[in-house]
Amino acid sequence: MGILKIKGIILAENNMSDYDKMVTILTPNGKIGCAAKGSRRPKSSLMAGTQFLCFGDYMIYQGASSYNLNSCDVIEVFYNIRTDLDKLNCAAHITKIVNDVTDENQNTYKILQLFLNTLYMISETNEDLDFITSVFKMKLACLLGFMPVIDKCTSCNQKEELKYFSLKDNGLKCDACGRQDKGAIQIGEGTVTAIKYIVMAPPKKLFSFRLSEESRKELELISKLYLNEKLEKEYI
Repeated sequence: MGILKIKGIILAENNMSDYDKMVTILTPNGKIGCAAKGSRRPKSSLMAGTQFLCFGDYMIYQGASSYNLNSCDVIEVFYNIRTDLDKLNCAAHITKIVNDVTDENQNTYKILQLFLNTLYMISETNEDLDFITSVFKMKLACLLGFMPVIDKCTSCNQKEELKYFSLKDNGLKCDACGRQDKGAIQIGEGTVTAIKYIVMAPPKKLFSFRLSEESRKELELISKLYLNEKLEKEYI
């Protein structure tokens, strides 16, 4: 028992009784569910910091069987997401995925970092939302242990003529091997380069590249199908 000071972001909020909430906070060390008593009162100091997608510093009291939120200092509320329905829907979509793949007492530092960087892109730029989501999904797959093979054909180890992405064999395939894999998807050179970049890029540079419209559509398809298969869920 004691006081915990953590940085985190609100993944979910659920009303309890007349003035209380139960919130789910993603921290660098996993998710924490805690009660925010009185946070729905109009003058509560917890009101702002317990809203969906609020990132802040939280003081939490750890009881024998539950957590209670004592105080919070707001760092970022991603205001532009809250005022744009398309951005809000996009943020809600990636939040659901993050919520599904994280748990208590888990090292989630890199996932939290990816999540915050993605929310920043949604909130503070006019970048295409489908593109942002595609990059997020491919990078998340890597962080979850499903890094695709990008430097050679997954079948013959050839490093040239990589023109297909195999969902079954988790990575790129050369032209010859790709044609024999009925589940492989043919992609252009720009998409191949993009996948390689996403896999290797440092967090702050993850979205710092451009793609043609055709390559964006290919990346969107690959990232969606790849993550869905690895998580065994149907995310749109």
